[in-house]
Amino acid sequence: MSVTFSDFLNNLISTPVLFIISILISAVMFINGCSDVPNAIATCVSTRSLSPKKALVLAAIFNSLGVFVVTLITSKVAETVFHIVNFESDGMSSIIALCSALIGIVLWCTISWLFGIPSSQSHALIAGISGAAIALQGNLSGINFEEWKKVLYGLFIINILAFFMGFLITKLIEKICKNMDRRKTNRFFKRMQIYGAVSMCFMNGAQDGQKFMAILLLGVVLANGNTQLLGSFSIPIWLMIYCSLLIAMGAIIGGIRIIKTIGTKVSKVERYQGTAADISSTLCLIGSSILGIPVSSTHTKNCAVMGVGASKRLSNVNWKVAKNIVLTWLLTFPGCGLLGYILTKISISIFL
Repeated sequence: MSVTFSDFLNNLISTPVLFIISILISAVMFINGCSDVPNAIATCVSTRSLSPKKALVLAAIFNSLGVFVVTLITSKVAETVFHIVNFESDGMSSIIALCSALIGIVLWCTISWLFGIPSSQSHALIAGISGAAIALQGNLSGINFEEWKKVLYGLFIINILAFFMGFLITKLIEKICKNMDRRKTNRFFKRMQIYGAVSMCFMNGAQDGQKFMAILLLGVVLANGNTQLLGSFSIPIWLMIYCSLLIAMGAIIGGIRIIKTIGTKVSKVERYQGTAADISSTLCLIGSSILGIPVSSTHTKNCAVMGVGASKRLSNVNWKVAKNIVLTWLLTFPGCGLLGYILTKISISIFL
């Protein structure tokens, strides 16, 4: 399935419901920029390798490049998200279910952002559409468990891997640089922090951009009355541009709040430690994208930061803040899923 820009505009004009779906997905993309993208540059800002403004501009640019380059190479993450739920029903019910899921996601993520808690829009997205699909089908046939298990791999295996990689890479850097001049290594790791921020922003775009583009394409299919979602698809260039611009705008406008939470409250890190966190999380995101596993860049980066902090001593991690963040992650699946389920049931009873 491929959608040209002219086809999309024609559908947008002739199908009002597609306009509503597009607005809701756009809101989710924007909020993702506010709360997810800043995680990629938080450690770089906390170590003063870059100013917040410069870092956010850098994040916007390389997040956009990540959307383009990786999607052109592989769109496995997008395909996983596209097929993760079963929206096969009559056309209007499917559209109502998708809209309800998106409203629930926007509500959940907005509340998290207002409190400065770095929730995962990736998992909110998956949980929301899963809850809506269950409500639509009336049972668990709304879930494609073959695709959903990839989410569990990302949630547990990738996050644990990020933690231990952060721990081990920090120890390795300390061992290599043990007898080196601290001033010289500090200047070196200042540059490395910038490269690390660039790589994290790039991979954030590669992962998160594909998820949102997949959902917008799903909305186009449903708005056209086609609920047979088993075919393959390709992501058009215009959609990559649109997605990257919205996420970039969100990062620049609302990113400061989340930078403060991750960069200074979870664990105070030095430049070499920030570099270790960036290397760890970037490698995990690259592997996940190749395997088509939809992971949260927020989860990955935060786990790497915790691993880096724990490498010095466990008390170096602010476990109270870390606990609140982890609780938000754990609550995202049932919370967003329940919101999607309830809103779908209510909306279907009202409009059908």
